[in-house]
Amino acid sequence: MSSTDSPRPTHTVTAIVVAHDGARWLGDTLAALLRQTRPIDRAVGVDNGSRDGSAALLTGTLGRNAVLTLPRSTSFGQAVAEVLDRLGPAEENEWLWLLHDDCAPDDGALEALLKAADEDPGAAVFGPKLRDWLDRRLLLEVGVTVDLRGRRDTGIEPREFDQGQYGGARDVLSVSTAGMLVRRDVWEEVGGLDPFLPLFRDDLDLCWRIRSAGYRVRNVTQAVAWHAEAASRRRRRITVSGDHPRRLDRRNAMFVVMANLPSRSLPWALLRNLVGSLVSTLLFLLAKQPADALDELLALGSILRHPGRLVRARRLRAAGRRRGGAAAARLLTPPGAGYRRVADRFQSYLAGNGLVESAGRHHYAATPTQEDGEELLTDDVGATRRLFGSPGMALFLVLVAVTLVAERGLLGGSRLGGGALVPVVGGASDLWNLYVESYHQAGLGGDGWAPPYVAVLAGLSTVLFGKPWLAVTVLLLGCVPLAGLSAYTATRVMIPGRWTRVWLAASYALLPVATGAIAAGRLGTAVVFTLLPCYAALATRMLSADPRGARRAAWGLGLLLAVGTAFAPLVYPLMLVLGALAALAFPRRGLTSSVVIAFGVPVAVLLPWLVQVVSTPGLLLLEAGLHRPELVDAALPASSLLLLSPGGPGMPPLWVTGGLIAACLAALLMRRNRTIVAVGWGVALFGMLVAILVSRTPVTSLNADTRAPAWPGVPLAFAATGMLVVAALTANRIAELRRAGGLRRVVAAAVVAVAFSTPVLAAGMWISRGAGGPLDGDVRDVVPALAALNSGGGERTLLLSERDGGLAFTVLRGRTPLVGEADIPTPAGPRERVSVAAAGLASGRGGDDADVLASYGIRFVVIIPPVTEAISHALDSQPALARMSLSRAVGVWRLTQPVAVPPAPPGDPWHGRWLWAQAVLVLLVSVLAAPGSRGTDGQLRSEVPESGREPSVR
Repeated sequence: MSSTDSPRPTHTVTAIVVAHDGARWLGDTLAALLRQTRPIDRAVGVDNGSRDGSAALLTGTLGRNAVLTLPRSTSFGQAVAEVLDRLGPAEENEWLWLLHDDCAPDDGALEALLKAADEDPGAAVFGPKLRDWLDRRLLLEVGVTVDLRGRRDTGIEPREFDQGQYGGARDVLSVSTAGMLVRRDVWEEVGGLDPFLPLFRDDLDLCWRIRSAGYRVRNVTQAVAWHAEAASRRRRRITVSGDHPRRLDRRNAMFVVMANLPSRSLPWALLRNLVGSLVSTLLFLLAKQPADALDELLALGSILRHPGRLVRARRLRAAGRRRGGAAAARLLTPPGAGYRRVADRFQSYLAGNGLVESAGRHHYAATPTQEDGEELLTDDVGATRRLFGSPGMALFLVLVAVTLVAERGLLGGSRLGGGALVPVVGGASDLWNLYVESYHQAGLGGDGWAPPYVAVLAGLSTVLFGKPWLAVTVLLLGCVPLAGLSAYTATRVMIPGRWTRVWLAASYALLPVATGAIAAGRLGTAVVFTLLPCYAALATRMLSADPRGARRAAWGLGLLLAVGTAFAPLVYPLMLVLGALAALAFPRRGLTSSVVIAFGVPVAVLLPWLVQVVSTPGLLLLEAGLHRPELVDAALPASSLLLLSPGGPGMPPLWVTGGLIAACLAALLMRRNRTIVAVGWGVALFGMLVAILVSRTPVTSLNADTRAPAWPGVPLAFAATGMLVVAALTANRIAELRRAGGLRRVVAAAVVAVAFSTPVLAAGMWISRGAGGPLDGDVRDVVPALAALNSGGGERTLLLSERDGGLAFTVLRGRTPLVGEADIPTPAGPRERVSVAAAGLASGRGGDDADVLASYGIRFVVIIPPVTEAISHALDSQPALARMSLSRAVGVWRLTQPVAVPPAPPGDPWHGRWLWAQAVLVLLVSVLAAPGSRGTDGQLRSEVPESGREPSVR
């Protein structure tokens, strides 16, 4: 007789129902137990010290002799063990059916489980498909696995409905004890539930040990049970342990994984839990969940403080481990699935911000593998297609392609610099040192505050592998695609229509302000240009009726405004004026406090440096980098400013932006949205007025004597933002004209064509001309190698150059200056004396000029192009100078007398204390600006349905 014809074994089923303050669910559970199509052979109830009538329900249904009463501190595993001790030896083919008081099985659940047991004699544990107790359509579990950090993985999306997508019986790592059917002999063989795990993850540990002993664990989707998850959802008081539930869950999760893993995987799991817990703690703090952060740390500490307990647990499990150990480990969540989940969450965030289209509901399906019939979690949805198929990401990629082609001459060089950008050298540690030191040896030395944008660049450089050149490349050369992405994302709540936002973002990203900032190396304008749409979005959110959202937006605006102010101080007064006007025009409850927060944060964070800037008002009009007269059009016509062209290198023809101006002017003819049109044009005119004033006001840069107007790029970016919002918000009227047909349809098509001409023409002109300008991707070192190699003792180098008929000088300390060093003020006295001495040497005057240079540690005098005969002859005539090199490109002289390098004065303790205070302020504001916790899925759902009563099983 074949094996398929052999009679099936006769099973004995002992049902054990454990109750603890579960009267609200227990009645339905017991009723469902008695309705089984395959009746149970015997039933035992256990009441763990309930105070709500659970014991009476058990006694009334099962009989007094079938109910045990145990203390409230008894765990589920201890309750089952007590029942088995009193029942005596196991019967042949006896099965234990474990039920929680909040788990009601379907009528045919036991029959389906036993049928699966008959079909797979190698399996020792079977579990039903679990659905939610309240919403009977929602799936909870079809088997459970974990990763190396113990993170529970059901393979089910939050609030996923059961539509039959998980069919049949399949191997899993674990099933819940809620409805678990387990062979009693196997239960006793592995020792049952671990007493060290009174609650949470005890089922995972049991199933893992059973699989390691060579048996199989199966989930049977034909069997269904409804589970309230009362303990994990905090629906009743937990008395089996004094630990907080989440802390207990995290501790048990890490303990179970590290106790059951094979030895070769243990070190990696320990490292991942250590690093992962620290990262999770930080993320919980940022998400304003300090209790969860504390639980994470205490759970990890509980494992690390008692290594002997883990060693004993591993020794016991190793004694019972047989051929199934490797098979159990293979059912852990594969790393790829974990990464895909992170990618899905990131995509959900992008979808929430309008960057990608919502993908709808999807799930991780279980698919069979080639080995042992095991099943792994795989993603059945093309996340990549959803991510890159949205208009926002498509626009970003197009702008990246346009940027790469236009900047072809700047990419791949050895050093980026030129124009307003100091050649980018050094590493992230150099920038950090520059920012934190209280006395700067660069140049002639000084104790002024380093500009805060140095800290921003240092932080970004640290993230980007310690490469400042990469950070500057991303911020400056990548400002066009970044600004487009920023504009598209920020206008999600303001501008209706995806394609309208695409036009707005493309037009904004390709404005002459952006291309001019890149060509001239204006890092400050590039950063502000990228952040400006975020300012508009956060300011709009501050005006909302949601007080919590408005307050978080205020903190976020304050933090980003501090960043923008650090790069270009002019952005602060511009935003301050607009913020004050908005507060007066749109009064809301609590708006005043939000405005105070938004504009108080930059002052608090940047205070010492901001005082340094305000003391020299002209610095408010400048930005990060060098202020060079040749980069600014001194006689910039008003027509250029009206067409949003700030002048200087990198400017397209004025007619490129004509389409944008025409579309904005057309908005004035619309009868609707007049308030919005007036506000937008008010911002535009305000920005243009400030741009005119900036372009007409000569200012003196720091550490220089030249006076020239500032570049009006930042105020023109404000003006463009107002005009673009006006045009975009009236785009719905254009759609109405198109639907009207006739002449109106022609007019609408013409307006759309004119509007779209701006980004198309701007991209075409930028590509054809390239991003060339003073900015160069392969700029040479400003300090000649001959001088740099001989400056080992910290000697300084004096650079001389002729500009506009005068003599300009710069003092360097043996190397090319770091980004930000040029913005550190030099004391007026030393600078004036060196200026007089340099002029004396260049004129051939002689005297004690060389002595002055030597007293400030200047050993080398270098002439940078153009090298004129008059200056070279004058330096040759000085007895205190010896020529080292002279060519058309550069000339180098060395002082023949001894040079004394001035020692650095002692550091200022107050400086260090403020830096720590600044770091704490930034961290605090970041936490306050971050989105708050919204709770777990179970906590967000209501306890009972709207009818006021829980549904019955049938």
